[in-house]
Amino acid sequence: MAYAATLITVSPPDDGALGRMYRKISWRLLPFLLLCYSLAYLDRVNISYAKIAMQQEFGLTDAAYGLAAGIFFIGYVMFEVPSNLWLARVGIRKTLSRIMLLWGVASTSMLFVHDSTTFYVLRFFLGVFEAGFAPGMILYLTLWFSGKRRAQVMACVLLAGPVSNIVGGPLSTWIMQAFAGAQGLEGWQWMFILEGAPCILLGVVAYFFLSDSPAQAPWLSTEEKQWLANDLEQTPPSKQHTFAAALKDWRIYVMALIYFCLICGLYTVSFWLPTLLRDAGVKDIVDIGLYSVIPYSAAIVAMMINARRSDRLSERRWHGAVPAFMGAGGLVLTGFSSGNLPLALGSITLATLSTYAAYAVFWARPSTYLKGTAAAGGIALINSIGAFGGFVSPSIIGFLKTLTGSFVTGMAAMAALLVIGGVCTLALRLPAPVMPQPDAP
Repeated sequence: MAYAATLITVSPPDDGALGRMYRKISWRLLPFLLLCYSLAYLDRVNISYAKIAMQQEFGLTDAAYGLAAGIFFIGYVMFEVPSNLWLARVGIRKTLSRIMLLWGVASTSMLFVHDSTTFYVLRFFLGVFEAGFAPGMILYLTLWFSGKRRAQVMACVLLAGPVSNIVGGPLSTWIMQAFAGAQGLEGWQWMFILEGAPCILLGVVAYFFLSDSPAQAPWLSTEEKQWLANDLEQTPPSKQHTFAAALKDWRIYVMALIYFCLICGLYTVSFWLPTLLRDAGVKDIVDIGLYSVIPYSAAIVAMMINARRSDRLSERRWHGAVPAFMGAGGLVLTGFSSGNLPLALGSITLATLSTYAAYAVFWARPSTYLKGTAAAGGIALINSIGAFGGFVSPSIIGFLKTLTGSFVTGMAAMAALLVIGGVCTLALRLPAPVMPQPDAP
């Protein structure tokens, strides 16, 4: 994935020229990656809308649903690091195309679910096929954007979470209602078909649209490639080490723990929002989809504001910790919102916007700390360990909801994890970057 710029002498750009170059890169890469990641995210969480219909059709319990929602991440974690290490060898085009084609097929195949067992199997394979996309995308962006711009850039593509839910909530519920019974299929089956099939098309497009590195981008001039190479060198990592050395670095595991806690908070909302709204008194499936837009719209605003402020002040710890603490408070309140729609919407919105704000800033730290051969495996390792929270969160909440009949205990447990993540964020101090020495005259 590393590249060498053409060795020519170019005049240094002024701030305006550098800004125009980065805007050119941003408009080329970020909308496409955001679209791809939004579809990936939607295919992970659209089962939250299908859940209500599945419960009526074949008696799916909250515990079985929570396990099926989480089992996606078992397959995801198992193949995450190998996928990202392979990406470093073959490039983003082949990797992203392979991932999107296979997960499109797996997502569409969810229409064949007819009991808990088939639900578990297909969710597992969806996780296997999607493994490597998120860390691969994060690794890819480090080739195009300097560290001082990274929080905002990461936030742009991580908007996929709230964006997919803003679009996916109303879209999924409308499909389920409008297509129910068409061609002998249930509405939830049509939802999986119509939301999974576009991924297959995008997998083909990605192969021809993306460039594996700036050096291979025909849409950048030779001068712009040199400017980019020079700007990337101005923010060197605090460490250059191999993946084997990264495995021994305790900071990697602290960052993984932080990410685990954030993911637990994120997927608490993503997998349970429709059920929480129904418990608060919203019964119509389309209304549930429309109400789900509110917390995710607020999350988009919070993510961008927090990321921009973090970049401007070059501060990551407090910008990650404070939103995590606020998200914990929101989850605790959500646990007591049954039958109270205003409280449910307010507390869920607080939890969602706060957790996503912390999430947007998080990846700016490991993506700057890790470079060289450690980046591909290290970023994937953090993502793999952290993504296990996607299994833990829905499984625990589903079990406790079935056991106790309420969300109070499950929300309190997830809130405690967010507090732990916030404390670890404040406690983790990464070494200061070592600036490169000028060449000897």
